[in-house]
Amino acid sequence: MKTKRLVLTVLMCALVWLTVTSCFNRAPVYISTNKTRNIHMIVKMNKGDYWNTVKLGAEAAAKEFNVKLTFKAPDSESDIDEQIAMVEDSINLRADAIILAASSYMGLAQVVDQAAYYKIPVISVDAEVGSARVRTYVGSNSYEAGQKSAERLIKLLNGSGEIGILNFTSASLQDQRSTSASIDYGARDADEREKGFLNYAARYPNIHVVQISYTSSSTAEAEELTRQMLQKHPALRGIATLNETASQGAGKVIQSLGLNNLIKMVAFDSSPSMLELLQDGTVQATVIQNPFSNGYLAVKYAVEALEGIEVPERVDTGTKLIDLDNMLYPENQKLLFPFVR
Repeated sequence: MKTKRLVLTVLMCALVWLTVTSCFNRAPVYISTNKTRNIHMIVKMNKGDYWNTVKLGAEAAAKEFNVKLTFKAPDSESDIDEQIAMVEDSINLRADAIILAASSYMGLAQVVDQAAYYKIPVISVDAEVGSARVRTYVGSNSYEAGQKSAERLIKLLNGSGEIGILNFTSASLQDQRSTSASIDYGARDADEREKGFLNYAARYPNIHVVQISYTSSSTAEAEELTRQMLQKHPALRGIATLNETASQGAGKVIQSLGLNNLIKMVAFDSSPSMLELLQDGTVQATVIQNPFSNGYLAVKYAVEALEGIEVPERVDTGTKLIDLDNMLYPENQKLLFPFVR
């Protein structure tokens, strides 16, 4: 009797395990490469290590799945109108599918709906867009990334002190200063990272977020905002930066002023300059994404959508917090230095 119960228990556990794992592990699907697909990828900016790595991942998938990939991006993340025009151009050219990293959550919503009207599937990558017509989102969980940043910075400060946040926006510094500007500043990923950080920090009564500043795609602008923050808050003990541009600008200022022993900094992304700042102690940790996978999977799921294959609603490619203690781990080296970089 006991043996039968044991067998039944084992079988039930196995059944539960299979049910749970089936929710996370998607069965392999066959993708035909007989037909060349014309896919347009439109991202936030045409420069920066992050976007270059996204492009490399997309190009790797394009070769594998017989895709003609057209890569487009404005000069600046703040040029929402140019990004809209690029999507409209892709619609007019009748791209088979569009992959979009939206600079503005609502600013790109209408043109995405327009693409869907012409039966062009849209895959959202890195940053979400406010349209129900998007087929899937490929990227990290920005809210969790913000929480990881807050957790490490607060630990570095032993749970006490003034913190400044340097976030990113889809508006230039000049537009932010204008009282008449009616611009949707926030990209969705920026908003979610900030929200995650603030919600985590709210648990600590002795942690005070004294200022949040917003930079667009200019490192010089990020430097200026960092200097202003330091002058306004001489008791500042920590800075969190929430994208690559903000991180490079803030890190450069802290390094040049020799404040690495006074200011703790948790950065974002893994540009070569950021890894140098990590190694010299200017930056104590950085939250990194998986841009190569983002680009690769966005193309892969675009092809699957065109093949009529059901694609997942969201694909979380994850984030990791990297510091001097774990940056040499083999699995982290693969993220920091993709083989094609």
